Amino acid sequence: MQLFDSVTFGPSGLDRVAHLRTAEVIAEACNGERRAHAICLWRGKPLMSGEDTRRLVRLPTDHPVFEGNASPIVLGQEDDGLCLAFDLSGWTPDQDVDQSFVDLSEQQHPALPADQVFADLRANMTRLNARDAELASTAKALFEWHRSHRFCAVCGHKSEMSQAGWQRTCPACGAPHFPRTDPVVIMLITKGDSVLIGRSPGWPDGMYSLLAGFVEPGETPEAAVRREVFEEAGVSVGRVDYLGSQPWAFPNSLMMGFRGEALGTDLNIDPNEIEDAIWVPRDEMMQALAGEHAFLKPARKGAIAEFILRHWVADRLKR
Repeated sequence: MQLFDSVTFGPSGLDRVAHLRTAEVIAEACNGERRAHAICLWRGKPLMSGEDTRRLVRLPTDHPVFEGNASPIVLGQEDDGLCLAFDLSGWTPDQDVDQSFVDLSEQQHPALPADQVFADLRANMTRLNARDAELASTAKALFEWHRSHRFCAVCGHKSEMSQAGWQRTCPACGAPHFPRTDPVVIMLITKGDSVLIGRSPGWPDGMYSLLAGFVEPGETPEAAVRREVFEEAGVSVGRVDYLGSQPWAFPNSLMMGFRGEALGTDLNIDPNEIEDAIWVPRDEMMQALAGEHAFLKPARKGAIAEFILRHWVADRLKR
């Protein structure tokens, strides 16, 4: 559905230049032989500037802040040069990280201007333009994969980054390993003019969202929709239609949006899966999205759940 081209972290037209994912290209970019710039992340938080509207900070590849930080990742080709990404997670800031539900803390590196800070991507995703959002989410997902997959799954030896960050190779047995993306279904389940939403334990009061779950091995996404809804809420689902998708680098998922027709409205909630589930009429969901509902909080802007719900209440999700 073309509508989903405008979802947060959706396509920005970035040329990912798979043919330039080599150590030679990185060397050329870092020694001035190739036009290039770099973004950087600290523990998954991109370096940004600005207030209400934020932009990724692009630095020269030979900036002093990158000294001692090897193995940048090639993200793609922009109009003004190749874009690399550096991970500065080895730096220890003076500022603490916010451990609450949303990290609103910002860390400022002493080698950078005061208006350039490392800020949480999820808290700022709707404040970035499409290109910056795609670059930041791609870099975040890749660095997280490298952090969590440091050892060869075949022989257990420590693996090494290769293919300019898009692969890991085991020097002991030669096995190649590629970035992991976990498929997740998220579903707009409706019955008549009402939608089914649920909440997980630990969410802020009044926060609900569309039901979601991981696709299991040997399972189609459509089957996963029906299984997850029945497991979590005890609702059987008939027709299922694909809507669109969203890359979700928290840590490395692909959210696949579906619409399903419930065969009934009786709920049988599994407390091991979710804390609560409710049916909400369209007019009440409109109030919730506007921040005017008695107890439902607005869905988080930027997430595919909010995108789907917003277009559903506006009747823009055509089959």
